[in-house]
Amino acid sequence: MEVAVSGGAPEELLGVREAFRRYFHDGLERPAPVAVVLHPSEPRHHGIAQSDVAAIQEARRSVHALADHLRDSYQFYVATQVCVQDLSTDGNRHFFLRCWSVVLGPAGEALGASGSLELPRVLVEGLAEQELPTLEPSGTRRSGGLISAFTGGLESRRTAVSLATLQALATMFHGILESRRG
Repeated sequence: MEVAVSGGAPEELLGVREAFRRYFHDGLERPAPVAVVLHPSEPRHHGIAQSDVAAIQEARRSVHALADHLRDSYQFYVATQVCVQDLSTDGNRHFFLRCWSVVLGPAGEALGASGSLELPRVLVEGLAEQELPTLEPSGTRRSGGLISAFTGGLESRRTAVSLATLQALATMFHGILESRRG
């Protein structure tokens, strides 16, 4: 199968490849060759999306633009987007970082998200909402980015993209492809 990935980061490509291999090779026990090709794209905004809705909209825009541009060259098209989502509980405001993937394929379109990581209060206290997309912890993109910096390297953008894409594939093929019995 051939997969086109919209983006500019190698960790997106590697995360998508990992998800496809994991879903088809490990989950379905149906080995299939997977070719994943990165197609650089310019995001409409810089930084991190400020909500799940904004992240999903940006990823959907990217994946559909890629599919329209490449026509039927690939079986799957994938775009990912990281976001910061705020949530208020009992008067306390919390901010969560997560990655969304949109997969467009033969069975339609599906969305998936990685786990949520709460941003440490010390980083977000006193920040205005418009400043959140510019958060830059001590981690670098090369060392796994924001997620890696907050988890001490236990999780990275690559693993977040992989999980989000795997969740989208599971949704897309639910009831169509049967996984092995546990």
